[in-house]
Amino acid sequence: MLAFNEPMYTQKGIGYITEAILKNKRLNGDGEFTKKCTKWFEEKYKTDVLLTTSCTHALEMASLLINIQPGDEVIMPSFTFVSTASAFVLRGARIKFVDIRKDTMNIDETLIEDAITDRTKAIVPVHYAGVGCEMDTIMEIAERHNLVVIEDAAQAMMASYKGRYLGTIGDLGAYSFHETKNYTMGEGGLILINNNDYVHRGEIIREKGTNRTQFFRGEVDKYSWVDIGSSYLPSEMNAAYLLPQLEMAEEINSKRLQLWDNYYQGLKELEEEGRIELPYIPDECCHNAHMFYIKVKDLDERTKLIQYLSECDIKAVFHYVPLHSSKAGKQNGDFVGNDKYTTRESERLLRLPMFYSLENEGVEYVVEKIIEFYLAKRNRR
Repeated sequence: MLAFNEPMYTQKGIGYITEAILKNKRLNGDGEFTKKCTKWFEEKYKTDVLLTTSCTHALEMASLLINIQPGDEVIMPSFTFVSTASAFVLRGARIKFVDIRKDTMNIDETLIEDAITDRTKAIVPVHYAGVGCEMDTIMEIAERHNLVVIEDAAQAMMASYKGRYLGTIGDLGAYSFHETKNYTMGEGGLILINNNDYVHRGEIIREKGTNRTQFFRGEVDKYSWVDIGSSYLPSEMNAAYLLPQLEMAEEINSKRLQLWDNYYQGLKELEEEGRIELPYIPDECCHNAHMFYIKVKDLDERTKLIQYLSECDIKAVFHYVPLHSSKAGKQNGDFVGNDKYTTRESERLLRLPMFYSLENEGVEYVVEKIIEFYLAKRNRR
């Protein structure tokens, strides 16, 4: 079976983990490897960053940092992972879902303003598949209404919008290093703090609400409980596994983009025939090949194609079920406006195998079988 995903692996990562255990004798967070990862991000992204135990926790930290209170409202797309919403619902917010764009599957920036009320606290754009939302418009709306922008860039490391890395444009950003992502530490994440007002408190929240980080820098003579917070530090073993991937980040990105382009070129004829739709990348965006998906006619056709590919030993999967249609989504949020594209487009989308160790032969095999599926379908008519 050709897997849908295989976690990124480097032999060097195993060596670094061994070093953390046997040489450094440091397994808890904020040791040498955490500091090296942090330095890499700070130098590349030119902003303040903190490694976290997950992207979910990075978003929860963002919710704490902007002081979400019961009754506050947060605007986001419904086509996203549950953590995008739950991070704010945990603090008592109500979610205002808006429709997505058909072309990018990102939040429709032209619908955001209609969802704003006097209770709105933040906008959370989600950069689906590592393709940037229309951030200029979103930032302009936020500035005009005095709202915070938190970028859910879980899938977007190394991707950019108008030359700026995704996650560094809003007040706060969040990355994921889950094993399904381009760069992984198994479970892990990163919060990017682009607004200086949040830097000091971010360190405190991440350290269980204590000023422990300031103590170790010699800024206070003892540390104590000074604010709310939780334990958001990943272990040194997680950071050790991630570091070598950062050291070869450009190589990883280049390989994935090549695989993505091979899919695109191989399936282009089917799109030209009107059989499928391929991903759309706006001119102002540089994506990171986080995933390759196609859009088929409808839910029924997707189900049949998934089954056919499975019979060919290929694992392909659909993605999010829109949050507003879920039990918890209905309890904790409202869909503002019409669901023109969210449900319909989510039912058409099919993700194909995509991971660093995938070879061109694997891509060619998947393309071949998808073409076979549509040839057989055409011949049956």
